[in-house]
Amino acid sequence: MSSDSISITRPDDWHIHLRDTTALQTTVPHTARVFGRAIVMPNLNPPVTSVAEALRYRERILLAVPEGCAFEPLMTLYLTDTLLVKEITKIENEDSILAVKYYPAGATTNSDNGVTDIENVYPIIAKMEELGIPLLIHGEVTDTEIDIFDRERIFIESILEPLLGKYPALKIVFEHITTQDAVEFVKSQSDNVAATITIHHLLYNRNDFLAGGVRPHFYCLPILKRRIHQQALISAALSGSPKFFLGTDSAPHSKSTKETDCGCAGIYSAPAAIELYTEFFDNHGALDKLEAFASFYGADFYQLPRNKDKVSLIKSTWIMPENFMLDDSVVVPIREGQTIAWQINKD
Repeated sequence: MSSDSISITRPDDWHIHLRDTTALQTTVPHTARVFGRAIVMPNLNPPVTSVAEALRYRERILLAVPEGCAFEPLMTLYLTDTLLVKEITKIENEDSILAVKYYPAGATTNSDNGVTDIENVYPIIAKMEELGIPLLIHGEVTDTEIDIFDRERIFIESILEPLLGKYPALKIVFEHITTQDAVEFVKSQSDNVAATITIHHLLYNRNDFLAGGVRPHFYCLPILKRRIHQQALISAALSGSPKFFLGTDSAPHSKSTKETDCGCAGIYSAPAAIELYTEFFDNHGALDKLEAFASFYGADFYQLPRNKDKVSLIKSTWIMPENFMLDDSVVVPIREGQTIAWQINKD
């Protein structure tokens, strides 16, 4: 299917980092301009570990939503070794708090408070399985002896498979998958297991990051993998399987913290996320698959109503700005200073 325009049900972003305080003045408008809802990650510093903290964070986000945007942030709690079961039971009565996020300690940005041993949180997970609360998983082991390109595969074998063996009814979203191993694992599981796929892992592989020199703005975690894994993600996104849906993992860092001797992991894609997903599906002759991937499958998995209104895009090129303000610095977005083939139709 090919066209110069497309109208789809308003999409949702099922995995995003908005940061906090003044950064919200940049990140929230970039997301709210097109997405109806977004699941907001809790890895602030300090992390969001209680229902009360999540609700306060949500209020700060809502204050940054531009007038005229009906954007709904969906909140998460940060799973730690010391998180109390009573906080999980509170989620059941809060429609705006949707899930709990699992970070292995040290896996990515602000994850030092993450889980040190999965068995430490079995009581929490048991309660989540009982209540039907999804566990959102950053699926990498953090053992420094394990090659960084193998950490997702080893996580599946050592953590995820035993976890589902013990809690087979647990709802799991395997976040920002990056490998053929993850695709095959998700496909092999029952309907309570799904995965998000980022636009940057669909468009790029480790050559874009490393060939001819290190490009710090392509550094993300999980790290970009080799082409064979990228192809597996592409096939999954185009497959029409409801197990795979949109999650940008848009994660802004200031230019100075990216372009340094120990740069932060994260790619800021929110300013052009749906445009780039549209470009991706168009380039693969699959525009007819975009709406379900972006607007239906995630909502269905979380048992939420699909959005009612529409978003229109036209095939018309524009140039991504080289940077945006972020706090008292700037953030460099995905495809900065380069052409993007699709844009929102504002008429």
